[in-house]
Amino acid sequence: MGVKVLVTRLDPDLPLPTYAKGGDAGADLVARVDVTLAPGERALVPTGISIALPNGYVALVHPRSGLAIKHGVTMVNAPGTVDAGYRGELQIILINHDPKESITFKRGDRIAQLVIQQVERADFVEVENLPGSGRGAGGFGSTGR
Repeated sequence: MGVKVLVTRLDPDLPLPTYAKGGDAGADLVARVDVTLAPGERALVPTGISIALPNGYVALVHPRSGLAIKHGVTMVNAPGTVDAGYRGELQIILINHDPKESITFKRGDRIAQLVIQQVERADFVEVENLPGSGRGAGGFGSTGR
């Protein structure tokens, strides 16, 4: 059994988040309204639900890979972070990266995935110097292709 996530439907005709297949990490979120995105355009798309996570959990909103490969649609802030204390409607910032074609989402279309994860809170400890590592300060492609 998984963690209990309380959900309020802000639109009773839309489904709760659902997992398409057994073992899926992400539950599908749907659009509450029709929206058309022109090439390069972005929009805030409501999902018709709000959630309450237990403390110690986060909901991460991920793009749908099928929308990305077939239409160039993704999320501007992927993954989106939903903190345990947030109670507002989940809304997705979609962007159309296709250079030529607009895309229309109809109410009820799947637009993103919701992944629930347990999180650790860090105790940040200031030190004069960090311990060494094999990688050091190398980043941004420093390990090659």
